[in-house]
Amino acid sequence: MEAQETLENKGVVSKHFIEQEIDKDLAEGRYKEVVTRFPPEPNGYLHIGHAKSILLNYGMAKEYNGTFHMRFDDTNPTKEKEEFVDSIIEDIKWLGADFGDTIYFASDYFPKMYEIAEKLIMKGKAYASDLNAEQIREYRGTLTEPGKEDPNSTRPAEESLQIFHDMRDGKYADGEMVIRARIDMSSPNINMRDPIIYRVAHMSHHRQGDKWCIYPMYDFAHPIEDAIEGITHSLCTLEFEDHRPLYDWVVREAEFENPPRQIEFAKMYLTNVITGKRYIKKLVEDGIVDGWDDPRLVSIAGLRRRGFTPESIQNFVRLTGISKSNASIEYAQLEYCIREDLKQRDVRVMAVLHPLKLVIDNYPEGQTEELPVQNNVENEALGERNVKFSRELYIEEEDFVVDPPKKYKRLYPGNEVRLMNAYFVTCTGYDTDEDGDVTCVHCTYDPESRGGNSPDGRKVRGTIHWVDAASAAKVEVRQFENLVDEELGVYNEDGSINLNPNSKTVLTDCYVEPWLLDAKAYDSFQFVRDGFYCVDSRDSKEGQPVFNRVVSLKSSYKMPEQK
Repeated sequence: MEAQETLENKGVVSKHFIEQEIDKDLAEGRYKEVVTRFPPEPNGYLHIGHAKSILLNYGMAKEYNGTFHMRFDDTNPTKEKEEFVDSIIEDIKWLGADFGDTIYFASDYFPKMYEIAEKLIMKGKAYASDLNAEQIREYRGTLTEPGKEDPNSTRPAEESLQIFHDMRDGKYADGEMVIRARIDMSSPNINMRDPIIYRVAHMSHHRQGDKWCIYPMYDFAHPIEDAIEGITHSLCTLEFEDHRPLYDWVVREAEFENPPRQIEFAKMYLTNVITGKRYIKKLVEDGIVDGWDDPRLVSIAGLRRRGFTPESIQNFVRLTGISKSNASIEYAQLEYCIREDLKQRDVRVMAVLHPLKLVIDNYPEGQTEELPVQNNVENEALGERNVKFSRELYIEEEDFVVDPPKKYKRLYPGNEVRLMNAYFVTCTGYDTDEDGDVTCVHCTYDPESRGGNSPDGRKVRGTIHWVDAASAAKVEVRQFENLVDEELGVYNEDGSINLNPNSKTVLTDCYVEPWLLDAKAYDSFQFVRDGFYCVDSRDSKEGQPVFNRVVSLKSSYKMPEQK
């Protein structure tokens, strides 16, 4: 053969590094099955970056016929709410990650975590410390200087254990006492310099109530949760790479058999968007956005409300790939994925967002006819519908000018255009108000051109869309741009956000085909010549849909070549 066979022709499937590690573990008998988890903290709504972790963890379990756990890392009652729990569950189900009927909570393991902390104290691997937060930072050292021993590190195990019991019994105030792991204050990895594993926090927990006034730290709790549940591969993002030695230390010193492996992958960084929970929280609290599900946000709830589909996000995650190197991804790539998904599935309807009256003077007054329209020219399976047509129509303001620029193909005095799916019309004049603004366009039509085709073969250069004025439904339409000013970047030096003042436009005098009044929340349509729109799930009422623009029809963005 002159040409070398491709890997695909040979039946070879290219696998990313996590799949290769899992294959190796299974082949060596380290694990008999694959068990993964997605462990969010319920302190905010999930965003597009979380989608990568959700779909990766779920995808690995599914690929290897294993088990996927949905678990909440609810170890910090200061920021957690039941609202966030509910939203996360809804988001994960919507994305298509099936976790069955069981939801796991880290707080259910508090007794076991407490027991393990007692065990570490008695093994000499942990101790009680009365250093305050500032002193602990001072003793920890720097990246270039080793830490120094906590004066409490030589405290007898029995004494530390009694203090731990007193902490549990509420005898210490917040910040007055902590439990630290005894590891290595000279370690080059700061995470290993006697990290805090328990602190006092007299706060009510959203699930446990006031049962506990001490809470485990994340780096201590997380590996224990994984080990208790039999997780085999703890897949997390790269910022946890330096925490892996501590993860391994905890499961080893807790003496778990066949403990899980932590494997890190690169986060998904999307350009010119806001994903930080504290930033989104401030936007919500300051009323700049109307909640965590504002369609301008890239929270999963916001994307869903705007009109993105699970399939589009799944495809987006697939196209971005899995790697060990951080890279930024253009927001336009996410738009590409939803555009590709909707263009095949959505009915293409006529909607006029900036209406201008058009009167066909030679069309019989009082006459109405119905014209057949194909629902989607790229998907014949969607069939066709009839649209009403009469003497008075609405067209887009921009489709008529008095003095046209060069190469203008739409309507102007003396010019003939095609009304989409209807007739050829020629502009004969127009009306203006006292300010000189055009209020109405007058035309004549060619009755022989029904369906948009001329019997004599003449051609017109422009085609415009329209809606029937007598039957069209008036609706509210919302159009969105990037929430941040792309030219200035997302954040200022002081941490504030460069907001785009034109990120949301509300149009209240829009006209659409009348049957769209029956549209339900999340129904989506293509508004011809404009973009894809979805019925808002929060502000729509029965018979009064509000439409959010999901994405415009075209973009200059080109997909990068897949390697």
